[in-house]
Amino acid sequence: MLTAFKTYYETATLETTTDPNLVFNLRAKLDSLGYYDDLEVNRVVAAHFDPEQKQSTLYGALAPVVDRLTKRFSAAKVMWRDAADRGDDAAADTAKQTMDALILFKGDLGAYVRLYTFLSQIFDYGNTAIEKRAIFFKRLMPLLDFGREREGIDLSKIVLTHHTLRNRGAAKLSLGSGTAETLYPIAEAGAGSVQVREKALLAEIIERVNDLFTGELSDQDKLVYVKDVIRGKLLESTTLQQQAANNTKEQLSISPDLDKALDDAIIGAYDAHAAMSTQALNSPAVRQALKDILLNHAGLYEGLRSIAGA
Repeated sequence: MLTAFKTYYETATLETTTDPNLVFNLRAKLDSLGYYDDLEVNRVVAAHFDPEQKQSTLYGALAPVVDRLTKRFSAAKVMWRDAADRGDDAAADTAKQTMDALILFKGDLGAYVRLYTFLSQIFDYGNTAIEKRAIFFKRLMPLLDFGREREGIDLSKIVLTHHTLRNRGAAKLSLGSGTAETLYPIAEAGAGSVQVREKALLAEIIERVNDLFTGELSDQDKLVYVKDVIRGKLLESTTLQQQAANNTKEQLSISPDLDKALDDAIIGAYDAHAAMSTQALNSPAVRQALKDILLNHAGLYEGLRSIAGA
């Protein structure tokens, strides 16, 4: 909390400036895919600004694009399954690339809307085509349902019924001492890729954590501590989610917020995992190795980007 307030206490400092041309670059990328044309964009925008607009009119304007893209995804999905059943790896790979491209397209729509919403408050683009696409993409994105076939648990209907607060005492927070963190600009948008599920094998993670901790600890204890407990706590950090969404893995690895969040996660897990937490807290080398495993083998960076919608 002190770090967050200190950044804006006197003068907020940007490490570098954000390039306003990122919007143009992402627009060019999306336009070049051929998934829509200017006529369809203008039709949706006209329906959006119609003072007598009806939801059915707006959906009717979007329907041709939605129908085209969802059918293309469904067809590719059928081809992918059929090719996999036949053992035709080349055809399966081609179909999978089509599916991944559409999933990435939807993600890039969200990136464009967020980027334009932020930068348009600072820069006058003087180009109605830029704003039209922001409106079109914002309306189109929720209607593209493809990609839901990926494995996972749907938590959208879960409702928080109660929570627990712990009093960890009072601390004096001095805004006048120390240096403030600099703000990071928005990095290149729309440069992501569809992540492969479980890129790191559990055996590889176990092998690496075996070198970190000593004592009577099972492989499962070590695996749960690093991959589930520590990684899970770090994935809850909205600060890390935003940094992962807007920066490279290398930039995230040197973030002081990651170091602070890692220490907090270790302390938070202390009661349940006292033996490993003690070793981790007493050894900077262990903490550094933990950070390396989490970023490069346990999918922390990818998980943060996924939660942030990047």
